[in-house]
Amino acid sequence: MTGLRILKGIEFARPRNAEPLLLDLYLPAGETHQGGRPAVVHLHGGGWRMGERSSLGPAVDGFGLSPLKLLADAGFVVASADYRLSTVATFPAQLLDAKAAVAWLRAHAAEYGVDPQRVYAWGDSAGGHLASLLGLTAGTADFAGHAGNDGPDGDDSVAGVVAWYPPTDLLRMGEQARPDAVARADDPGSREALLIGAQPADAPDKARAASPLTYIHADAPPFLLIHGTADRFVPVAQSTSLAEALEGAGNDVELLLLDGSDHMWANPDGSSEAAEKAIAATIDFLRRQAMRH
Repeated sequence: MTGLRILKGIEFARPRNAEPLLLDLYLPAGETHQGGRPAVVHLHGGGWRMGERSSLGPAVDGFGLSPLKLLADAGFVVASADYRLSTVATFPAQLLDAKAAVAWLRAHAAEYGVDPQRVYAWGDSAGGHLASLLGLTAGTADFAGHAGNDGPDGDDSVAGVVAWYPPTDLLRMGEQARPDAVARADDPGSREALLIGAQPADAPDKARAASPLTYIHADAPPFLLIHGTADRFVPVAQSTSLAEALEGAGNDVELLLLDGSDHMWANPDGSSEAAEKAIAATIDFLRRQAMRH
């Protein structure tokens, strides 16, 4: 990690009636080649109600693997961004903030040596949900203009998506829960209910509007979905159903299921093996995408 520079707490947007939004920028060592480096906007997890930039959750952070630094060491500029939590605003505020982060990075591409054609999204859990929506809603009228956000408008498209254990279908999430689930979307006051401001079953239109599965189309960017088969927080069917829908629409999608792994890559033996596999697959996928352009 010699030479890696980390610029912390850069303001990228100032939503109305909320605190300014900040990101941390990880800049690889060495000279930037002509045309710029590929870049990744990372969005943290935490059920949309907690968590912070530059974190992949307490369990993954606890393994000490430093995935964001590893990605920067692989030659990517990484921007790990905050977004408004559900305690501050309901959906689509979180997605608008994620779009603002992508637009900000592209607007500052020359300053930080970024190739604006090679900007990707990566998120874990709630962040994976937002990364998936970034990939599927770029330029759509539903979320045009980053409404309510005083950050830069502009191109919010991404050239590829990596999502770790993402919620993708809020309407069916509760019924897909495991018998030993720690949390269910249909529970009163669930994370999903707090996100959309209503119980999903009571507000199906709001649940669909906040679901990546709703926005499947034929020109989606390539996706990598990684999920543990023993996830007690986000049912693995959330990833398998999105993968099937993406593939059915003719898109490139890779699905990696890690057998026996729970949310945040918790394994029964306490090892970091699943996290290491997920990180390696993430970097490999993004490298391959970056080489295609």
